[in-house]
Amino acid sequence: MPSIPSHKPYRVGRSNTGLGLFATKPIKKGSKIIRYFGPILDSKKKEEDAIENKYLFELNNRWTIDGSVRKNIARYINHACKPNAESDVRPRKRKVFIRAIKNIEPGEEINYDYGTDYFKAYLKPIGCKCAACEKKRAKMRAEARAEKARLKAKAERKAMKKAEKLAKEQARLKEKLKAKAEKAKKLNGHLLNGKSLNGKHLNGTRRARVAGRKPAGRKQPASAPAPALQA
Repeated sequence: MPSIPSHKPYRVGRSNTGLGLFATKPIKKGSKIIRYFGPILDSKKKEEDAIENKYLFELNNRWTIDGSVRKNIARYINHACKPNAESDVRPRKRKVFIRAIKNIEPGEEINYDYGTDYFKAYLKPIGCKCAACEKKRAKMRAEARAEKARLKAKAERKAMKKAEKLAKEQARLKEKLKAKAEKAKKLNGHLLNGKSLNGKHLNGTRRARVAGRKPAGRKQPASAPAPALQA
């Protein structure tokens, strides 16, 4: 960790993105926090190896500050989409200061917006990890989980209704088959009651007539008339 005088209202510490600058004392809104400094480069003639330098701070089309030097403590300040500080650029003096735009409490990380160009080149490809973006992603994840749970519950309700409907249909079919079986049983009973001994079906009148007939037997010969008595 770089050595920082104790009277300074900040320190370098661990953050979600590596190292960061944190307030050690209350910092009032509008107050100057730290200067961003380093060698001044000609923007039009800067070396090719400086193109990938993430600590380059462009003052204007002519001058750029190379903030990669170790003594530049301001280089530890991280980007934030909703920052509590901002860069105060003074091209004529070739200086940049970081100024508070909110009251910053001790322990709070100091951050500012790096700008659109830097964001697109370095942060967007890997995803911004500032507190605002992390909160947004957490909210999106929570909403996604809630939506997934809602769809699951909806599917379960639909499946339950379908199962209930199927159970009712099966119960109705069972009752229908039962009624049909009982009807067939009664019909078979009536048919059995209406059958004669030889298996032929007789109507009620025929059955009664058959029931009242005497059994057939051998015919008796007619008796001869008695002879008349002579006087």
